[in-house]
Amino acid sequence: MGAVVLVHGLYHRPEHFADVAEQLRAVGTEVAVPELHRGSLLADTAVVQAAVDALREPAVVLGHSYGGSVITGVRGAGHLVYLAAFVPDAGESAAGLGGASPRLRDAIRSEPDGSTSLCPDRAAAALYNDCPAPLAARAVGLLRAQAPGCGRGVPERHSWRETPSTYVVCGQDRAVDPCLQRRMAARCTDVREWSTGHSPFVGRPRLVVGLLRELLATTSL
Repeated sequence: MGAVVLVHGLYHRPEHFADVAEQLRAVGTEVAVPELHRGSLLADTAVVQAAVDALREPAVVLGHSYGGSVITGVRGAGHLVYLAAFVPDAGESAAGLGGASPRLRDAIRSEPDGSTSLCPDRAAAALYNDCPAPLAARAVGLLRAQAPGCGRGVPERHSWRETPSTYVVCGQDRAVDPCLQRRMAARCTDVREWSTGHSPFVGRPRLVVGLLRELLATTSL
């Protein structure tokens, strides 16, 4: 039971969390997966705040990658989960903390309208390097263009200071340096490390579901 909010990163969509959401709902967990891409970090945070406020109980709120900057600004979570995610402090942004790895930056291409997108082959190697090929191909197909500037946004509040939090370091990550992840993880209450790439919700959704169910049991005590 309980409630979970899943917050995706840049270039991603709620559909990337489909397997995790389905498995959680199958055991009676209420799941919200808000769509970001609202044009700024503050706007993205507002849509996640609305999802948290709509739930009947304090939720476990998971942010992936840039989604960590988003959940940092959210009030009222029962537990925060930073999955290979950015944990900004006062005056910090995802970009300022280190941002994307050189491999992921190499995958970014500019679009005529000022947005950016990811080159499919390079995106697969950076984001889904440990995923079975069919799953990686599906995930790449879901990627969308990204408006500029979100990664440079600075949260207005820092919920990890007063809310219990778990950081998951993805030790085989090619998109966000695991060494950077370990430094940011020191700001959280608890730290786990998985031998996965950047996106275990694609390649190993049961691993993510298991952690969330564990935290739900603790949060609801």
